[in-house]
Amino acid sequence: MSKSLYKKVGIATLITTASIFLSRVTGLLREMALAYIGGATGDVDAYQIAFVIPEILNHIGAAGFLSVTFIPIFTEYLVKKDEAEGWRIFSLICNVFGAITLLFVVVSFIFAKDFIGLIVPGVHDPAILAKAVRMTRIIIPAQFFFFTGSLFMAVQYTKEKFAIPALAPVVYNVTIIAGGIILHPWLGIEGFSWGVLAGAFIGQFLIQFWGAKKSGMQYHPVFDICNPQLLRYVKLTLPLILGLTMTFSTEIFFRIFGSYLPPGSIASLNYGLRITLMLVALFGQAVGTASYPFLARMAKERQFGQMNNLINSTLRYLALVIPVSALLIVIRHEVVMILFQRGRFDATATAWTSQVLGFLLAGAFFIAAQNVVVRGYFAMEDTLFPAIFSTIAVAVSVPIYYYGMQAFGINGIAFAVSASVALQITILYVIWNRRTKNSGSRDVYLFVGKMTFLSLAIGLFLELCKKYILSAINVATFTGSLASSLINGCLFIIIFLAAGRMMKIKEIVDLQNKVAAKLGRTQNQE
Repeated sequence: MSKSLYKKVGIATLITTASIFLSRVTGLLREMALAYIGGATGDVDAYQIAFVIPEILNHIGAAGFLSVTFIPIFTEYLVKKDEAEGWRIFSLICNVFGAITLLFVVVSFIFAKDFIGLIVPGVHDPAILAKAVRMTRIIIPAQFFFFTGSLFMAVQYTKEKFAIPALAPVVYNVTIIAGGIILHPWLGIEGFSWGVLAGAFIGQFLIQFWGAKKSGMQYHPVFDICNPQLLRYVKLTLPLILGLTMTFSTEIFFRIFGSYLPPGSIASLNYGLRITLMLVALFGQAVGTASYPFLARMAKERQFGQMNNLINSTLRYLALVIPVSALLIVIRHEVVMILFQRGRFDATATAWTSQVLGFLLAGAFFIAAQNVVVRGYFAMEDTLFPAIFSTIAVAVSVPIYYYGMQAFGINGIAFAVSASVALQITILYVIWNRRTKNSGSRDVYLFVGKMTFLSLAIGLFLELCKKYILSAINVATFTGSLASSLINGCLFIIIFLAAGRMMKIKEIVDLQNKVAAKLGRTQNQE
């Protein structure tokens, strides 16, 4: 890959990383506000249940897939210097699928009560169900704004514009927080659901419409359902809609199976999952989102060797998630205590959530890796195989969730999340390597193995230190948890960097050298 393209990917990754970091920080603040006001209670369970139907609508409307299905089609017109026709196809997709999304929104709004009863059969408390139905009806219309906003963002990604799409999740989260804090004295937890609707309208729709217009967006009132390019889009998108991705199933399954557990279980699973996804976002999501337009262009130009180089180097970088996960597993109680234990979120909720967090963090690397591996298939315009494979993988994961729930309760569900995604992404990457004759995959396997071994050793050492040397620290208090986290964090950095030097792990050594070089330049400037 040329240096200029590396530079473009780097800039795009920097912007996307900053966006996702801010998104996850504001998302974490959102969960902190929710925990403070609602704790880990049935009210928060109702709020989480209210997202089930909207998640399904988002999946059916393909809002989450627009970037991976629309970008290759629009890129083709840019490569052929026929942008005008590209805008016509954009308008056609917007009109046809926008109308379908609106239809599903109306139907779901009317039959929300019946759908909720089918989706979470384990909830029998009429108060929780009534709150879930009411908040579902508030959140459902937001899915139209998510669909159109995702299409506007896909346009900007195709034009290699990343700054304005970067604002969407931040504005969305801030608006949810504002809705929850301002409205909770009158509406309770329901205030957050009004924030969801407002955030989707402002952050996902209005701002992205402005960004798309700045990128040259042209709209045409066309509705030709027989257009070959629309049919091509349907062909690419339909397998993703019919298929069950692991991300989609995780968001649904922890709510479905959690409904059979005591009140507050769904809330605790959600809090643990959000912490895990924040770690994932700092590594995998930013790189996957930023690199995809370049992967799509490489695929169009049939530069498959460069595609594999980019995917392999990205996965090696993502393996750094593994040792960080080990650190967080050791201090999981402290992390939950610092972030959430205030207001209605008590010590019992901290204990529940910290147990769940440990099992979820075990799968953090694989959750991050799926953002890259799956996009390789999508860049080749192969959406059918990943959809079929993912659906089979999700079906296989159902018994894991069921028996995990039966045997270990809330911890069993968290284990099922990590085990399912690990199995799916490993097999998907192996198949990709065989298809593309990816000669660099062996280095990826070896590096992941090194990181796993190193992480187990570091995690064991830190756990022993915490148990025998730092045992005097009272982690039941905020100051004690903060002190334990800082000490363990410093020990982790020292051991991690030293081990990287001793084991001659290139990625760690390069990271040290880059940091040292930047610090050196800063000192010289002073």
